[in-house]
Amino acid sequence: MKRVYNFAAGPATLPVEVLQQAADEMLDYHGTGESVMEMSHRSPEFQAIIDQAEADIRTLMGIPDNYKVLFLQGGGSTQFAMVPLNLMKNRVADYIITGNWAKKAAEEAEKYGKVNRIASSADRNFTYIPDCSDLPVDSDADYVYICENNTIYGTKYKKLPNTKGKILVSDISSCFLSEPMDVTNYGMVFGGVQKNVGPAGVTIAIIREDLIRDDVLPGTPTMLKYKTHADKGSLYNTPPCYNIYICGLVFQYLLAHGGLAGAKERNVAKAKLLYGYLDQSRLFHPTVTDPDSRSLMNVPFVTGNADLDKKFCAEAKEAGLINLKGHRTVGGMRASIYNAMTIEGVQALVNFCEKFEKENA
Repeated sequence: MKRVYNFAAGPATLPVEVLQQAADEMLDYHGTGESVMEMSHRSPEFQAIIDQAEADIRTLMGIPDNYKVLFLQGGGSTQFAMVPLNLMKNRVADYIITGNWAKKAAEEAEKYGKVNRIASSADRNFTYIPDCSDLPVDSDADYVYICENNTIYGTKYKKLPNTKGKILVSDISSCFLSEPMDVTNYGMVFGGVQKNVGPAGVTIAIIREDLIRDDVLPGTPTMLKYKTHADKGSLYNTPPCYNIYICGLVFQYLLAHGGLAGAKERNVAKAKLLYGYLDQSRLFHPTVTDPDSRSLMNVPFVTGNADLDKKFCAEAKEAGLINLKGHRTVGGMRASIYNAMTIEGVQALVNFCEKFEKENA
């Protein structure tokens, strides 16, 4: 079996062991004679799958009992509306803008109340994380919102903002399960799973129980209330059953490979290898130069020549290194090196970059 090295930002590469187990169980899940893809979400067999998935992610992340874990649909973008609909009691919220997704979340929240943009890195095309140690937090703000890892621009908060007592809400889509995190630092975190956790179609929200209430904004649809899903164990309606099953396999894979501490160790090694090459290259240049702002997951880099960037991506694809084209707002290339990307894959990318540099410098 020959597989390419897939550096896509999402949907992204998954562990081969997980894909193989899913293949082995495709036609007959644990002697049931059916695939999970065909299984009723009301069956005891699927109830066991979702229960185990929740137990395993709680173990991985150390999620306290007073936080709910919800398996939702609609992607991270639906959360841009669900967060203010459920949490914006005073109709005021503070947003820190470090990229497109935080910007879009703020624009969506403005439909429901006042949004204060209390910090931003737009002045340098989102290539750094702003100082968040002393923010002008609104005394009436219901929460402070961040996108913790910026997939497009390759930045990551290394220190959480000082919210001055306000709850912190974080979109963790592209750093989900990449390293240990203290859930108690947040009122809520959420993430689309299609980058680090599973196939597209599931969004996992982890919310402190006291924030899940009936008194949401007037007119909030039933399906956009966290309480609707919390009260029914994520089974109010038919969930993306097969995708939740795959997420559960990924949780088990991570638990068997050192948990999130093991994931971080591997991710640091991969990032060190790639940034180490880019920092000394005469042809390629990382767009995020501040080490304290760099993401372990998404590494944008450029040559400074659009035609050369295009040539690089085309030749890389021929060499089995796919989906390296950068986002249009940054240009160049982007290597997403999520949990399932191996150190061998990153080394193959570095080797190809070295070869390309010698031929094109």
